[in-house]
Amino acid sequence: MGRAFEFRKARKMKRWSSMAKTFTRIGKDIVIAVKEGGPNPETNSKLRAVIQNAKTANMPKDNIQRAIKNASEKNTENYKEIVLEGYGPHGIAVIVDCTTDNNNRTVANIRSYFNKTNGNLGTNGSVEYLFDKLCVFRIVMFEEYEELELELIDHGLEELVIDDEENEIIIYAKFESFGEIQTIVEEKNIEIKSSGIEKLPKNTIDLDQEKKGEFESFLEMCDEDDDVQKIHHNCS
Repeated sequence: MGRAFEFRKARKMKRWSSMAKTFTRIGKDIVIAVKEGGPNPETNSKLRAVIQNAKTANMPKDNIQRAIKNASEKNTENYKEIVLEGYGPHGIAVIVDCTTDNNNRTVANIRSYFNKTNGNLGTNGSVEYLFDKLCVFRIVMFEEYEELELELIDHGLEELVIDDEENEIIIYAKFESFGEIQTIVEEKNIEIKSSGIEKLPKNTIDLDQEKKGEFESFLEMCDEDDDVQKIHHNCS
């Protein structure tokens, strides 16, 4: 099935602790998208992608519209996306994607999680080279997917995976191809269930049960932080 698919199955990342937290994270994505490209999803491709993800997470339509309206107001917090890298417990490479209105607070908090678990927060680029940065689209299953696959090869396609369990097709493509892939899929009127950026490890590390439990405790610390949007790592 391919490295990306096997990693996705094995990884089984812990889901966000609550629906409210999920909506908060999506709300921040909406703010950033609106600030960058305006409140109209028809002309703002990033906002369209966030709205698709919101629907997949079962975020009520009223919540989505309210978030867009609030993001359009001048007094809305100016969130900034920052990426923090380092080695967590037992040498596991970790990338933490954050959205924050206070860089100092966020960096201090994330550093404390690394320190508490005998890890080390590094500098930018310290572990990034261990990951492939890909754009990922999950679309509804349809029979003529082979034609789409052939077309996308010329637009940065890395891998197309059929997920029978979820009844969906997963498109992995080069990071810079996000806009092209989105446009092609939308023009074909194929429903996009969700889309985004994932950082997949080039190689993974196996830990025994005890060490993996310690690493998962570190992940829980990070995940409970309101500034953390997504965590990537190379633990199998």
